[in-house]
Amino acid sequence: MKRVKLSFARGLEVEFTDRESAIKQVEELAEKGTRFPMVVFGPEGCGKTAWLKQATELLREHGFEVVYVDPQRKDFIAYTSVGDVVRKLAEVAAEATGLAQVKLASLVVDVAKELVGRWRKRRVAVLVDEAFQAIGLDKAEVYVKGLLNLIEYPPASYDVIVAVAATSEGMTRTAIGRHFWALLRPMWNMSRRGFEELYEKVPSPKPKPEDAWRATGGNPRALSLLYQVEWRIERAIAELAEGKGLTRRFTERWGRWLEEAVEDPDSLSRAEAPEELVRELTARNLIVCDMYARDPWLWIDEPPPSKDLELGIGRYVAWQTPLHREAVRRALEGRK
Repeated sequence: MKRVKLSFARGLEVEFTDRESAIKQVEELAEKGTRFPMVVFGPEGCGKTAWLKQATELLREHGFEVVYVDPQRKDFIAYTSVGDVVRKLAEVAAEATGLAQVKLASLVVDVAKELVGRWRKRRVAVLVDEAFQAIGLDKAEVYVKGLLNLIEYPPASYDVIVAVAATSEGMTRTAIGRHFWALLRPMWNMSRRGFEELYEKVPSPKPKPEDAWRATGGNPRALSLLYQVEWRIERAIAELAEGKGLTRRFTERWGRWLEEAVEDPDSLSRAEAPEELVRELTARNLIVCDMYARDPWLWIDEPPPSKDLELGIGRYVAWQTPLHREAVRRALEGRK
């Protein structure tokens, strides 16, 4: 399998690393297809985009007509013999209007239908990255139904269709999950072994592997952030706190509950925990709630440990990375 190269930081590319279980899962999809669209969710920067891009290459090698689209970045990959499909995607991606992202997200479903119907392609894969942020959370359910219709009511017969959408938007999960239209599958940060493989590809000087692991919890984007701020962890925490809107007003309002949550995120799973706070932390992509059981078949790649408070992982709730938890901790300290 050819390993794709991915942008890690400005001027630094790395090859797709580890995720052996996730790659085997793509092999299974290539054989069986997806009876329902698969919606993959997980922490920001955990590697969903890297996995989708590697899946694009792998599915191409298995003889699929593959279209990958990242509407947010107006990026696409089209492995297809149909030049008209490539042209349409390129034209929309090149548009400078604010509607280009929405149009690109919608177009990927349309061109998949064309590949099956008009062009009679028998093996088609459509992979969409962060579409729900582009089209709006209120349209996520309709979008997933469109992917399901492609599978259930195709314009022509086919052998295998693979439809996967990935999102970091925690609130989308609830909206999609209330319908039997998709399979929801979580992905977590990299395993310790895989993370250390990635860490070895980062130029020195750098901290000890153990220190990088404790700061990032295996999250590739968190490692990239630390690399770009020259391993100044206080600066990385400050940037996260600002970006997530951890204001004094926010921490003063929810202080007691946040103080408990930075010590044990499962405190947010208790019946008395404020639902508004849980929704806020989820919407700001600080935590993942209602963590799935750690059965490997429920997860894309390896599941996280059942509980690891050093990394901010509880049985039912987890901070997306230790950096996210520390950003909240520092914000709490700032109000005193």
